[in-house]
Amino acid sequence: MSIPASSHPVSPSRARRRAAWLLLCAALSAPWAVSAETLPAPAALHRQLLAQGHKAQAVTVVEPHLSSKDQPVQRRYLAYPVEAVLSATLGPSWQAQPDRELEFKALDGFVARMPVARFLKYRAYLAVGLADGQPFTVDNLAQGEKRVALGPYYLIWDNLSAPTLQAEGGTHWPYQVAEISLRAVNPEALLPSGMDSGRWAEHAALAQTYCLSCHQINGFGGAKMPLNLAVRAKLIDARTWQSWLLQPQSVKPGTAMPALPDGLSAAERQRIASQLHDYLKALPVAP
Repeated sequence: MSIPASSHPVSPSRARRRAAWLLLCAALSAPWAVSAETLPAPAALHRQLLAQGHKAQAVTVVEPHLSSKDQPVQRRYLAYPVEAVLSATLGPSWQAQPDRELEFKALDGFVARMPVARFLKYRAYLAVGLADGQPFTVDNLAQGEKRVALGPYYLIWDNLSAPTLQAEGGTHWPYQVAEISLRAVNPEALLPSGMDSGRWAEHAALAQTYCLSCHQINGFGGAKMPLNLAVRAKLIDARTWQSWLLQPQSVKPGTAMPALPDGLSAAERQRIASQLHDYLKALPVAP
C-alpha cells in the first residue's frame, strides 16, 4: 500500500533544519576514529605516490587567506590530488564511507573536520609548495599574521571550478597538516541528551564548521585555543558576541581570531553569529 505525500508544504526553515540534522547524524553516527595516520615527510610521500603513478601538479586557486570579498587573489601551488593521498595513507575504502568524516590535524593544534561526502563532491589537493618555488608561506590577512608557514602540507580546494567555495573563505583550508584521520564521533558531543535535534542540529553544524577547529565544546574540538565555548558564550552578551564574530579586531585589537567569512552576505553572517550564541548558551556544560 502506498502512502500519499503530505499536502502541507515544508517550510524552508524546517527543511534546512532537517537537512542539517541528517548531515550531523552522518558525521556523528558511530563512536570513535576508524583510522589515523601521521603523514610522512613530503619527500617520502612523493616517492610513495610516484610509485603508484601519481605526480605533483600545478594547481591554481583563489587563495582565501590573501583574498577579500571584492579582491580575489589567485595563487599556484604544487600539490597532489587528495584522493591519491588518502588512498595511499588510509586505504581506498575511505571513498566508500561518505557518512564518516575526515579530520586534518595541524602542528599548532588546529583541527579541521569535514564529511567524506565533501571530498567526493569537490576537487581537493594536498599542497607541498608553491609552483614557482617561492617560500611555502602565506600572509593570513584575517588573522593579521604574515609569512605563516604552510608546510608540511596544506589542504586546498579547486574553487575556480567550483566558485561557490570562495564564499567559505579559509574555513576548510587547514595548513601545517601533519595527521589525517577517518573517523566518526559520539553523537552527544554536539547534541547531548536533552537537546532537541530538530531545534539545534543546524546550530551544532555551524559550531563544528566555524568554531571547533580552534576551540572546544566540553572537550570536543581543536587544541589551538581550547577554551570551552559552552562556558565562555554564557558570559558574553549578544552585542559583544556579534562583535567578536563579525569584527573581532574591534573587541581585541591584534587578536588572531578571524571573523566569519566576508564572502557571506551581511545578513547571513549576523544570522550565523546569533544562532551560534543561542546554541552555546543552551548547551549544557559537562561536569
